[in-house]
Amino acid sequence: MDKVIIGYTAGAFDVFHIGHLNLIKRAKENCDFLIVGVTSDELIQKTKNKVPLSNIEERMDIISSIKYVDRVVIQDDLDKVAAWKKYRYDKLFSGDDWKNNERWKKYEDELAKYDVQVVYFPYTKAVSSTKLQEYVNKVQED
Repeated sequence: MDKVIIGYTAGAFDVFHIGHLNLIKRAKENCDFLIVGVTSDELIQKTKNKVPLSNIEERMDIISSIKYVDRVVIQDDLDKVAAWKKYRYDKLFSGDDWKNNERWKKYEDELAKYDVQVVYFPYTKAVSSTKLQEYVNKVQED
């Protein structure tokens, strides 16, 4: 019997856009079972110093509705090694905007000890949640 390949990716997914869908779709193409972590409201506030537009329940509902997603979990810690200890995934997926980042290099080294492959996909450059939020804020001010 073939081994089931478990994949993991995570994000805030606060203003869901095509870049997020591209990441999730590509991740599912590279594993049999995809776990998607949705960043908690508290962690977004702590790491990005902002309150998410959609709360954790709404964001988890959106992600769980995507046909490529097999399981949705709350990401309350950015540590991908800690996530591996919880979910025992075989592949970690991220956008290539994190490639060569010092924190991600450490994840690669640590996860390699567990035979976990870190896979980077091309970042969808045309759109970002930050740009969308800035645009919405500007329109609301006008």
